[in-house]
Amino acid sequence: MQQISVSPVFVGRGSEITELTEALRRAGTGSPQAVLIGGEAGVGKTRLLEEFLQRACDRGAVITLGRCLEVGAEGLPYAPLAAALRRLHRSLGAELEAAAAGSEGHLALLLSEFGEVDGEPNDEYSRARLFEHTARLFERLGAERTLVLAVEDLHWSDRSTRELLAFLVRTLHRSRVLLVATYRTDDLHRRHPLRPFLAELERLRTVQRLELERFRRREVAAQLAGILGTAAPDRQLVDRIHRRSEGNPFFVEELATAFQDGCGAGLTDSLRDILLVRVESLDEEAQRVVRIAAEGGSHVEHALLAAVLADDEEALIEALRAAVGANILRPDSEGEGYRFRHALVREAVSDDLLPGERHRINRKFALAVEAQPHLVPGDALPARLANYWYQAHDPARALPTALDAARAARRRNAFAEQLGLLERALELWDMVSEEVLAHTLRPYDWAETYPPGSCDHSSADADCDRIQLVDVLAEAVVAARRCGDRERGLSLAKRGIRLVDESEHPVRAAWFRINRARMLGNLRRSGDDEEIARAYALVDHLSPSAVQAEVFALAAGTAMLKKAGPEHIELAERAIRIAQQVGAHSVEVHARMTLGGLRHDVQGDADGGLAELVGAVEAARRLGVPDLLLRGINNLASAQRGLGRAEEAVRLAREGLDFADGNGLLRNIGTILTGNLVEALLDLGRVQEADEVLSACELSSLSGTHAEFLDRMRGELALLAGDLPTAATMLAQARAANRIGQVQHSVPISRLAMRVAAYGGRPLEARAELLAALAEDGRIGHESDVYPLLVEAAGVEADSRGLPEAEAGRAETLAAIAAAAAELRPRAPLHQGWARLLEAELDRARGADTPGQWAEAVTALRAAALPYPLALALLRGGEAEVQAGRREAATELLREAAELATARGDRLLGSQITALAERAGLNLAPAGRPAAEAAPTGSPGDSFGLTPRERDVLRLLARGWTNRQIAEELYISPKTASVHVSNILGKLGVGGRGEAAALAHRLRLFPEDLDPAGR
Repeated sequence: MQQISVSPVFVGRGSEITELTEALRRAGTGSPQAVLIGGEAGVGKTRLLEEFLQRACDRGAVITLGRCLEVGAEGLPYAPLAAALRRLHRSLGAELEAAAAGSEGHLALLLSEFGEVDGEPNDEYSRARLFEHTARLFERLGAERTLVLAVEDLHWSDRSTRELLAFLVRTLHRSRVLLVATYRTDDLHRRHPLRPFLAELERLRTVQRLELERFRRREVAAQLAGILGTAAPDRQLVDRIHRRSEGNPFFVEELATAFQDGCGAGLTDSLRDILLVRVESLDEEAQRVVRIAAEGGSHVEHALLAAVLADDEEALIEALRAAVGANILRPDSEGEGYRFRHALVREAVSDDLLPGERHRINRKFALAVEAQPHLVPGDALPARLANYWYQAHDPARALPTALDAARAARRRNAFAEQLGLLERALELWDMVSEEVLAHTLRPYDWAETYPPGSCDHSSADADCDRIQLVDVLAEAVVAARRCGDRERGLSLAKRGIRLVDESEHPVRAAWFRINRARMLGNLRRSGDDEEIARAYALVDHLSPSAVQAEVFALAAGTAMLKKAGPEHIELAERAIRIAQQVGAHSVEVHARMTLGGLRHDVQGDADGGLAELVGAVEAARRLGVPDLLLRGINNLASAQRGLGRAEEAVRLAREGLDFADGNGLLRNIGTILTGNLVEALLDLGRVQEADEVLSACELSSLSGTHAEFLDRMRGELALLAGDLPTAATMLAQARAANRIGQVQHSVPISRLAMRVAAYGGRPLEARAELLAALAEDGRIGHESDVYPLLVEAAGVEADSRGLPEAEAGRAETLAAIAAAAAELRPRAPLHQGWARLLEAELDRARGADTPGQWAEAVTALRAAALPYPLALALLRGGEAEVQAGRREAATELLREAAELATARGDRLLGSQITALAERAGLNLAPAGRPAAEAAPTGSPGDSFGLTPRERDVLRLLARGWTNRQIAEELYISPKTASVHVSNILGKLGVGGRGEAAALAHRLRLFPEDLDPAGR
């Protein structure tokens, strides 16, 4: 590694080197690590990194380094990653190419040596694919030996680089990779974009953050000894330099050099003067070269510098030699150019320029690059030229070059940088005259912004300037959406809406409104329905266009998630016809997927809806649009599960997850696919497998707009295990994340809330959850979610018979359940089984159920072949048989129910089965085995960990007795009784005595306390 420090000795930093070396060791075991090194400018981050990289190299690690460049509009996209890969290409050659096999077309966006960029569209998903392929490259490189990827100056990093680095840190789980990055802490103002990046990474267990402190006096003395070449520097000199440098190693070097040059007594305390003193020691020509080089950027090419100076080559070489000799500039190992030895020196030189002088120098750079574009690397040309003209304060030239740089950023999937450059163009717009705009702005390629046929750019318009500004706004909206900055996208779309005359340009106005609607939906905010309605009104009576088809498809699709009717089926069909007419193929497939869902949900045509969905999925495969295909697979998996075909849902969800992983889209749609997979696995009773899927999801750090789905699934798993506190926590998280309240999520969340309340002994709270859920619209088409909700609710009402506080309002609640059931349309054996189960539960709540009713439900649910509803029907059937005195029939039913509950790991249902068997004195053991060996879930008291004495206390507590009464009955002290009650409340997970009594009543732990009918 090239050394750039003055001091020949490495001073201090022993603990930091130790921590870095330990991170290298852990990475070498196959556990990827990341170390973030922060510190103020000049504190020694680069020197520490140099020393560590040399030691890592000596240990056999492959090392590579990239630096972030200080370029306008938040840096040059992916610059440090490109530089690091270029180093690897030079050092590894064929090995790197072998590791990149199959990904060359994607990786060419980072490094041109990989060949031609593939022809995929530059959409929001192409960036995800680039990230995925980059991660695979580093995984392969780190498979057999340790790879150290170092990135300097993160404070100058572009957003795309930060997001790619964060992706690597989160996804590299099984490779020998160590990422080390440095950043300047004194640059991190409160709103600096690096702050949230550091906070996000610091939460990960594989990430370490080191903060370098300034040197103490002892370390300054050791540094001075190395610089001055003496074993014991003068104590007064050490004190003076330590005081003036305040322990900053770079300032120590500058002061030491000044002392060697005889300037030890004449230095000012001004930082700028300290930094410039070495520059001012150069002759006038060398100072002029240094001042011009400072405006060239973090790195300036020799040929470009020569073109700007237009001096005699020999004179330039002599001036550069003087600057290099004075350790102000240094040759750049990355190419034919120069860097300042420290960024602080460049900043000080640049700040020392007069404003007009700085503008003039940047103009010279811009003119030189325009005249000879080959003077700078091709990938950096647009951004460099845009920045030179911007710093030259020439809006007429800065505006078109900013747009050119935005195009280049878009082609590299650097959408955040594209957005920054487009916003710069918007800033400059009003500074440029209409005449200049008309003659300097060449047409922008809007094909990826406006669908074909949506806008006519060739038509003459008196307000040409205004139309072009709208186009830039539209591209900025798309860039904001693609980089995930939806807040900014909302603001830009709103500005576009204000700018467009809806009467003259209704299609453009509608385009801005539907993009605003999408971002509101993604942010889970209200207002999207209003934007869609306005867009619909704008295009409804216009001639066909892609935007019109998109508006209709979006309106139908949004309604499908909320409250759809027959009119939305017609709207989806209309969108399909228009999309076919104008050639908007993706819009057509989206609309077909929506139509399949609407036929399934609204018309109740399960077969027709599935056929439409299957056809749309195949069309998406032919189009080769990954996100469109994944939407279809996800919708199809959800529909199959809703019809009780859980095995097919599992297959589809796994297919979707595999495809998303292979195309870099796992973090875009992986959350909802994982939720569908886990839900189908739970339907099948494969609880362990479902738990493993959720654990793997947490390891992969999946996130997205459906966090409530996974939180609810975690709550369901906790409830199965009898862990009510965890279930309640997950429920609260799911509810907080489900701000929009789509039926497919809100109904299952309400059901989970109802069950948590009921099992916690709070039947009135469970009833309130039900009534709130029934107050929501849009339940039609969601039978697979609504039927279980209604069955559970009827069961709560039946279980709370005999509790005085639950009697009031029961009749009205049962009537509401029956009315909701009357609206549903069973379309599959599963729905038929739930319907029979609901009828029997309603009669049980009225005290009028019969064994025949439960037998019908059992028969219907056997056809559905899902364990939970069948086990519930078997339990209720067994209870009815016990009450009818048919013990043998009851035993068979309860034995099968116990087996299903045990296989599914359902402790709470198992407790109810066991409690009933104990009351009736039934042996649920298989033939030939004693009852003690076969108890499937233990006694109901044991399932909560209650001791025999605690069961005695709970029996009396359930009767409403006070602690004193309990103490007298059991011959214990009131204090002991109070301790028992506290323990019982904790084990049951309830908040008070009333909840404990209700829970005991629900589980029928004490049948002697029930009414004479045993209800």
